[in-house]
Amino acid sequence: MGMIFQEYALVERLSVMENVLSGRLGYVGFWRSFMRKFPQADVDEAFRLLARVGLDHMADKRADQLSGGQRQRVGICRALIQNPDLLLVDEPTASLDPKTSRQIMRLIKELCGERGLSAIINIHDVMLAQMFAERVIGLQLGEIVYDGPPTGLTAEVLTKIYGEEDWSASIHKVDESADGTAEQPSKVISLETRQPHRDRMAGLR
Repeated sequence: MGMIFQEYALVERLSVMENVLSGRLGYVGFWRSFMRKFPQADVDEAFRLLARVGLDHMADKRADQLSGGQRQRVGICRALIQNPDLLLVDEPTASLDPKTSRQIMRLIKELCGERGLSAIINIHDVMLAQMFAERVIGLQLGEIVYDGPPTGLTAEVLTKIYGEEDWSASIHKVDESADGTAEQPSKVISLETRQPHRDRMAGLR
């Protein structure tokens, strides 16, 4: 099971690569983890994941030099390098602007599709849930008050979940992206995409 956190949970003084490889700490021996010496296969996979999310050129940057969207992409890579069967995702867009929020949700959905993964996402943004979720479970005081497709998120259902409010704006599914252009299905880039040859050490110094 892999976790993606609301506040990224990165070690800011470490590099992007080190943060991604921290997802493998529970799978290597004590001394390898202590010395941060990872098998070549783990290093290759980390580069491959970073390339998939568009951050391979930032592998050596410190995490505290990244934007919020970039940090969340590193967190996604750290979760995926564990080869999970299930992703648990906690408010992945809470600290992000609207456009980046869509990009992150789209990326999570695409990666789950590529890897045959299921994801349980805790999210309060109704529009994002409508756009990217296949099934919505609404809780109120710990009890399920809705379980169904996102198209069923009516004003009545949202009132059961959150309380009385004018939900007309929230339940209107947005068909345009943040920059005003029509939303188009994203092209899925396979994780098997070839990358330029790199002469890498099997670990970090």
